[in-house]
Order: sequence, then structure tokens, then C-alpha cells
Amino acid sequence: MLLQPKKIKLKKLKKNYLLNSFETKTYFLTNGFIGLKALESRRITARQIESARQAINRELGRRGKVWIKIFPNISVTQKPTETRMGKGKGSISYWCAPVKIGTIFFEVAGVSLSKAKQALLKGLTKLPIKTKIITN
Repeated sequence: MLLQPKKIKLKKLKKNYLLNSFETKTYFLTNGFIGLKALESRRITARQIESARQAINRELGRRGKVWIKIFPNISVTQKPTETRMGKGKGSISYWCAPVKIGTIFFEVAGVSLSKAKQALLKGLTKLPIKTKIITN
């Protein structure tokens, strides 16, 4: 099941362009001892987050704990192909999470350092963004 909000105030949002600004809230590890940090600003879709989570969990093999630190709460709309201009905004196509430079995606704890690093390497191949693995 893909991540998406249960209840939102506004269903269709205006376009929010990401600037190359730095993250200040989720800049440090809080739960785990190793994590995956973003080196670029971009929008990450719920499918990409879920794909990376599955890859990490498969590599860990039911051991350890994985925390997802981002949540896709922005709806992206799209009009059907070959539709004329006008007639309002399109329907929701997918959900995405805005990611700034320095945001931590995933944190891992409860396994050895080498096993956690190997799992995060599998997970970062599923993301369309430059990342690096950080430790405490």
C-alpha cells in the first residue's frame, strides 16, 4: 500500500517549486545509528519511497528496525492526454514528498553496521536523487 494522507484540508494544491535550500529540522539522526541523507532538492513520489523501503526490508531480512522520515503529503494533478485547455484542474495523479538538501529519508537500527550499510545501498538505488549514507 502506497503512502498517502488520510485527510487533507485542500485536495488540489498550487504548484510549489522547490528551491535549493537546506533542511534544518530533519538534518540529524534521531532514532537509528545509520541513515540515508539527500544531497539534492527534489520531489520524491510515494512509489519511490515504497520501493526503497521494500528493498531495505528485504535486505535486512526481518531483523532490525527501519524508520521512514519523509511522508508524501503533496498531491500532484494531471489532466488526461489529448484534452483541450480549460475545464478546470486535472484529477490527482500521485502523491509526493518535497525533499530539501540534507533531509534524512531512512534510519536503521538493530543490525550490524555492515548489514545496515548494505541494505541502505540497495535502497538508494531506487531513489532518483543523489544521496549518501551517514552514521552517528
